[in-house]
Amino acid sequence: MAQSTNNRSQVDRRAFVKAIGGVSALAALGGGRLSAGLFAGPSPSSAAETAVTEFYKTLSESQKGQICFGFNHQLRNRINANWNITKPEIGDDFYTDKQRQLIEQIFRGMTSEDGYKTLKHQMADDSGSINSYSVAVFGEPGNGDFEFELTGRHLTLRADGNSVDKAAFGGPIVYGHGIEEPKENVFYNQTVQTNKVFQALDAAQAEKALVKTKIPAETAVQIQGEGGNFPGISVADLTSDQKVLVEETLSFLLAPFREEDRAEVMEIVKESGGVEKLNMAFFQNGDLGSDKVWDVWRVEGPSFVWHFRGAPHVHAYINIGHKKA
Repeated sequence: MAQSTNNRSQVDRRAFVKAIGGVSALAALGGGRLSAGLFAGPSPSSAAETAVTEFYKTLSESQKGQICFGFNHQLRNRINANWNITKPEIGDDFYTDKQRQLIEQIFRGMTSEDGYKTLKHQMADDSGSINSYSVAVFGEPGNGDFEFELTGRHLTLRADGNSVDKAAFGGPIVYGHGIEEPKENVFYNQTVQTNKVFQALDAAQAEKALVKTKIPAETAVQIQGEGGNFPGISVADLTSDQKVLVEETLSFLLAPFREEDRAEVMEIVKESGGVEKLNMAFFQNGDLGSDKVWDVWRVEGPSFVWHFRGAPHVHAYINIGHKKA
């Protein structure tokens, strides 16, 4: 397992650098701005969004009445680690076989190859399969702003064709896993990777990074902007080698998601001052096994929140985008 994780990390690192056109990852995520249009988020013609449009066209008026809403409906802004956004489940007779195939196609389009496998594993463990999850469509795909949302136990994913401007993933997303033994959790490798940053800190840096006060609420992922108060240690205070390790960690965390969403995340971070504007916090409370492999951690900056609660099992809330005026 460790060998597979290392190999994947190396591949993800190469893809990360390739995605920015040969410029170093630190330069791309740092304070210097690159030329406009270097990165692009998803579009209405992306694979997932194309399947969303096809799915929408197959819906009867009766089906639309139960799972389709106006683009600005309040349901689109809700986040929760365990909820079904609409009553019909994917496995119900409510959907045709063709519609279930399209939902699966959308799900695959929102993830990387490894991410698809990981999340399918998580879904099987937590709910039996994707059939216990639910979907909703906001707006009208193919005719203006729209968003597709998939929710269920420990998962919220979105595909919006970049309808939500400067909001990666189309808005906040959630992932998790109900396995409480950390080393058996499909996302434990993210904790291992993130803790490599902590292990690389000297004593003074570690004192700043380790937060001994109360852990923030996992749903507290509002974008704070430039005037925000971020726990932990500033990446700006790290050495060059430590900053590279932070970049590799960001790449690793983003690896389960499709390339277009990863690119939009990188662009948003760059536009907000770069990786040096991020803080990394490791929380002393919730240390499973008292092994000082910190199971609860948070990466946060003006336009970026990644809150990972690994104890007693994983709930991760991600919100990346520019603060609304």
